[in-house]
Amino acid sequence: MNYKTKVMNNYNLDEAKEFDYVYRSGRGLNRKLVEGLSERKNEPKWMREFRLKSLSFYEKMRLPKWGVDLSGIDFEKIYYYLQPVKKTEASWEAVPRAIKDTFEKIGVPQAEREILAGVKGQFDSEVVYSSIKKMLSKKGVLFLSMDEAVVQYPDLVKEYWAKTVLPMDNKLAALNSAVWSGGSFIYVPPRVDVKLPLQAYFRMNSESAGQFERTLIVADEGSKLHYIEGCSAPVFSTASLHAAVVEVVVKKGAKVQYTTVQNWYKNVYNLVTKRAVVAEEGQMRWVDGNLGSKISMKYPACILRGRKAKGEMLSLSWAGAGQQQDTGAKMIHVAKETSSQIISRSVSRDGGRASYRGLVKINQGAVGAKAKVKCEALILDDLSRSDTYPTIVSLEEQSQVEHEATVGRLGEDQLFYLMSRGIPLDEAEAMIVNGFLEPVIKEIPLEYAVEMNRLINMEMEGGIG
Repeated sequence: MNYKTKVMNNYNLDEAKEFDYVYRSGRGLNRKLVEGLSERKNEPKWMREFRLKSLSFYEKMRLPKWGVDLSGIDFEKIYYYLQPVKKTEASWEAVPRAIKDTFEKIGVPQAEREILAGVKGQFDSEVVYSSIKKMLSKKGVLFLSMDEAVVQYPDLVKEYWAKTVLPMDNKLAALNSAVWSGGSFIYVPPRVDVKLPLQAYFRMNSESAGQFERTLIVADEGSKLHYIEGCSAPVFSTASLHAAVVEVVVKKGAKVQYTTVQNWYKNVYNLVTKRAVVAEEGQMRWVDGNLGSKISMKYPACILRGRKAKGEMLSLSWAGAGQQQDTGAKMIHVAKETSSQIISRSVSRDGGRASYRGLVKINQGAVGAKAKVKCEALILDDLSRSDTYPTIVSLEEQSQVEHEATVGRLGEDQLFYLMSRGIPLDEAEAMIVNGFLEPVIKEIPLEYAVEMNRLINMEMEGGIG
């Protein structure tokens, strides 16, 4: 049976297209839906049992009360699974035209041709397109959709599955564990350097939909990887839910960077659990750009389990009208001589609210551990708000923790200087904001940084939403 829904372009919102779904679940979540989802995906018994156990955790747990108000989510009105195609395509030409048009307009194929080593394109609940350069395949690098990996490499997946983020971690992690679909599985063999980025692009196209991708990355000893994810959704009048889980395993001496450029439309609840475990002398870096969504709650974490392990978080958040960005990071120091750094920069405008919420914990025995947190917020008008909620727990006397937080407005002297040289007020404001965000944007690959700057300039002009 086919189901139809409108596909609306994110940049030309008057354009609408009809799209035929292969399958679309009913609204609401129950055991029958979870069992049917597992059956449709031809999963092994252990995954089906994992889903059902996760569902029982979800049903017993409550939504968090300590952060943003999530009472606006009606979980019974959400479509938990939408299947756009029967199978993932390795050829771009084989992807259905309606889906291909959407991805082409946001530049995914062009980016793949020019700067990527591999790409995944996810449309609602399923990965519809997948590719990886042959040179990486020959070196043993695996880059598959999570669904493909569970079927083709069940033992490898099971070894690392839900070891970093457990389903009982929180209600949204339990929800994802029960109904996950799509996402990426990456395995990088020892001492392999994936020199070009791998990318996944997630597009939510259906009204009142949920997207629950699951990503698992394993970087074996001495390997290097940069993974980029982009997210977008069109305009709809009712809320949608994005509740992803990301697990990263960084083995001895490995280096991983995970970059996110998030531009969900402002009716999406973006509630994500991301966590990495870092072994001896391993390095994990999260680079997070959040411009879209109605509400975001996202706190990427590093568990620094091995000696001299390093964790870093570079976060950029933009909160405009009707938006609340509650973002931050968690750094858990377990081993000796570990180090972490959190740099958070946020901008709030037109009544938006940007919050930093973070945790730095140094366990007893983590001798020589060093942690640094620097939060800077820019408020552009009297309607907007910025908050900082840092938690620092140090149980080891022979350790070092630094925390710095500042909140400011656009400097009148800076505006005057720029305007005195013939630069209009709106351009001067945009230049100052871009300069403020530059320490994070410069860590994003050039092509994506250009897009990020373009989106920020549109926000300054009131062009988005």
